Amino acid sequence: MAQTILNNIIRIVFLVLLQCLVVNRMHLLDGLILPWIYIFGILMLPFETPRWLRLLVGFTVGFVMDYFTGPMGLHTSACLTLTYLQPFIQRLLAPREGYEITHRPTVQRMGLSWYLSYAGILTLFHHAWLFFFEVLRLSDFFYQLIHILFSAVATLLMMTIGQYLIYTSKTSES
Repeated sequence: MAQTILNNIIRIVFLVLLQCLVVNRMHLLDGLILPWIYIFGILMLPFETPRWLRLLVGFTVGFVMDYFTGPMGLHTSACLTLTYLQPFIQRLLAPREGYEITHRPTVQRMGLSWYLSYAGILTLFHHAWLFFFEVLRLSDFFYQLIHILFSAVATLLMMTIGQYLIYTSKTSES
């Protein structure tokens, strides 16, 4: 249990640092594509993680991202929305026999189509919340929609590639 907690802390700290120091400096298609890979750490929390702990992790990660990247409250509210919706999406996509609570949502454990559905829905919610509240106007609605979709696809692609690079069948539990 302690090893799982330590692995999650290290994973989240690494992803936040990677986001702040590397990914935020990438300007793809003149800023139209901005992957937010730090949410990968939140999405990889084990199924057994209590809801209060998910919300605490989401708040902490969002607050740290706000501190380093921009207006206070923007990432915090997006991460809290993500962590609040996470159990609902997991229940919606649950296999007939249910989840083994010690597992984490990985491609290797749950399959590619399940993971793309799970991470894709939550990434779209996160990005929509983040980008619409960043601008707070609907005058550029279609530009924002394209921005959300392209960024969500880039984020999902990077998270899926990360799954294949980091996790094997043996390490998908840590």
